[in-house]
Amino acid sequence: MSGADRTPADSADVCVIGAGPAGALCAHRLAERGHDVVILEAGPRFSFEDRPERMERSIRSGDDRSVWDMGGERDAYTSTGPRSYPLNRSRVKGVGGTSLHWQGMVMRLHEADFERRSRDGVAADWPIEYDDLRPYYAVAERAFGVAGAADNPFAPPREEPYPLRAFPPSYSDSIFAEACEQLEITTHSVPNARNSEPYDGRSACVGYGTCKPVCASGAKYDATVHIEKAEAAGARVIDRAPVQRLETDGKGRVARAVYATPGGEHSQEARRFVLACGGVETPRLLLLSDSPEHPNGLANSSGLVGRYFTEHCFAGVGGRLDRATRQKHVGFNTTESHQFYDAEGTNPIKLELLNYAGPSPVEQALAGDEWGDALLDSLRDSYGTHVAVGGLVEQLPRRENRVMLDRSTTDDHGNPVPEVRWSIDERTRESIRRANEIQRAILEELGAAIEWTIGPGNTGPAFHHMGTTRMGTDPESSVVNPELRAHDVENLHIASSSAFVTGGAMNPTLTIAALALKATDHVDRAL
Repeated sequence: MSGADRTPADSADVCVIGAGPAGALCAHRLAERGHDVVILEAGPRFSFEDRPERMERSIRSGDDRSVWDMGGERDAYTSTGPRSYPLNRSRVKGVGGTSLHWQGMVMRLHEADFERRSRDGVAADWPIEYDDLRPYYAVAERAFGVAGAADNPFAPPREEPYPLRAFPPSYSDSIFAEACEQLEITTHSVPNARNSEPYDGRSACVGYGTCKPVCASGAKYDATVHIEKAEAAGARVIDRAPVQRLETDGKGRVARAVYATPGGEHSQEARRFVLACGGVETPRLLLLSDSPEHPNGLANSSGLVGRYFTEHCFAGVGGRLDRATRQKHVGFNTTESHQFYDAEGTNPIKLELLNYAGPSPVEQALAGDEWGDALLDSLRDSYGTHVAVGGLVEQLPRRENRVMLDRSTTDDHGNPVPEVRWSIDERTRESIRRANEIQRAILEELGAAIEWTIGPGNTGPAFHHMGTTRMGTDPESSVVNPELRAHDVENLHIASSSAFVTGGAMNPTLTIAALALKATDHVDRAL
């Protein structure tokens, strides 16, 4: 890769910054429509053939960060505020982005998620409705190859079946079934962006069980799928090209993206620019792009770039049964419940029946000092009886939660690193407590010996970075308009979770994809 041509294209209609799902989908659709597209990606292009080795590395090290080479000066950050935020725990810089690492669960937001202020009197309403994204959700599901079923009575309306059949419930799901029935908790399948049968040139899932942090078979969707499609349609990808700043022409437009490479600094000019680098790096780049015309950063006349950093909070209860649970036989969730998602008085709660509770036998073997028969005896005693119920809880957006620049710490190019300030409000804490109550009731109904609880005091993030360039109609209270174009910059579009107004409790990637597809249509019309 060291000899790759990373010089700018002579001309480009669109420069897409970021090669994750949003950037890949944008680039593919725009290239298919005949536009000249250049993609700038900060990280490298990883070889698919290296995935088995990366899978082994994840099993042996137990540290997901090493799998995709995260860490060091390039990825430095700081965290301040009431809670430390472990930014690098689950992100990836490279062609494919964090979709190389993700779990692969893909749900649509509910209709109520777009109307939290109107319905619940909290947070804010989106400037668009569910119906505005509904056709884009369908396109995104086909693009990803989502395996799912129409068995969720709490889901928003849809227009067509999922592209692939759902994965069947796991053995551990069947253990939960009777307890949930006794408690009158309705469960249903989980839509997954992984192949339950061959699809789009990729194999069906072969059950490695290491979906997060690496799918070695390629059955789980990641953005390299559409990067390759974009390149086949004529787009050009420049990897190891972190954008340092966006420069404007003095007339309210971005003129060029200045990017670094192993061989020096270059500038890519284009008619339109699409930021698709996530909820942290997107506001960071805008703040790094300050100038005499934009002293507080680009697209930041509202002062809201970086503010309203929002997450999903994890809640969970786990324990052990006196019977086999076949833990770890499935590396992803196959059953969950949205029954408590739209409950009055709490933030949305999504319950997940975890198929990967407890340690794996490999982890236990590598962590201990036993061998042979002694190890087998220990595994028989401690493995295969764990159960757990997890869940995501919406965190309400707060102005004080934000991504800033830490000018006291710099990255490998001398730029200030992102500083993440994160805290949790009382309503969110109460919603986590409610989730724990439900989870504990399920395990008690099973007769499990409860061993751990993750609740309000020790909750952690799901690593879903949202809200830092929020969407709205008022330039004084938002960064982008409903067409995902920056209020302040006529040719700058943001296709990212950073445009979310609220986060709901659904894994965000399908909504990111839907917004990216919507933004693409607006870019196409503008060209």
